Amino acid sequence: MSQVFEGYERQYCDLSANLSRKCTAAGVFEGEMKKQKLSEIKAGLDEADTLIRKMDLEARSFPPNIKGMLLAKLREYKTDLNNLKNEAKRITSVNANQAARNELEDSGIADAMMVSADQRGRLLMSTERLNQSTDRIKESRRTMLETEELGVSILQDLHQQRQALLHAHSALNGVDDNIGRSKKILTAMSRRMNRNKWIIGSLIAALVLAILLILYFKLTY
Repeated sequence: MSQVFEGYERQYCDLSANLSRKCTAAGVFEGEMKKQKLSEIKAGLDEADTLIRKMDLEARSFPPNIKGMLLAKLREYKTDLNNLKNEAKRITSVNANQAARNELEDSGIADAMMVSADQRGRLLMSTERLNQSTDRIKESRRTMLETEELGVSILQDLHQQRQALLHAHSALNGVDDNIGRSKKILTAMSRRMNRNKWIIGSLIAALVLAILLILYFKLTY
């Protein structure tokens, strides 16, 4: 995997965790402190968008088998980023409602609304949505880790199979070399045998001729 992609990935994971903590904290703070946290969250979301685009460009430069795995991880990061954006919108909306309540307090109307059952119900719903968002982020990160581990395992298996094929190819080349040498040896032996046959045949013919000559001379004289 590309070291550049891994660097962007680490930056995004750190930034996502930091934004999640800031979103949780922003729901607790009030006034200027809350505005400051919301400003930091907005800047962090812009930075996260930039990292997502960089990871997307880097992933698309790889071969199809690796690109598919990286784009699958990238989809999980995009889902995580959308959840963070939705949470930031919710907190901003709550902040706007709080500002409206502050104006009502200045006019002497907000005291009754702050103790209403409807207000408490909305607060409980907001807390529940925040908990659900946190659970979804944790589940998304767990899925991404499992996907990454599966991809690494598949790459290791492919590497081992490639090494086995290379070893088998080397062994076959060695067998071909041995067969070639054996063929050359057998050819040389066959030639020597044929030469020896000719030599023995010539000797036998010479002996037969000598015997015939001896017999001829004996019978003649």
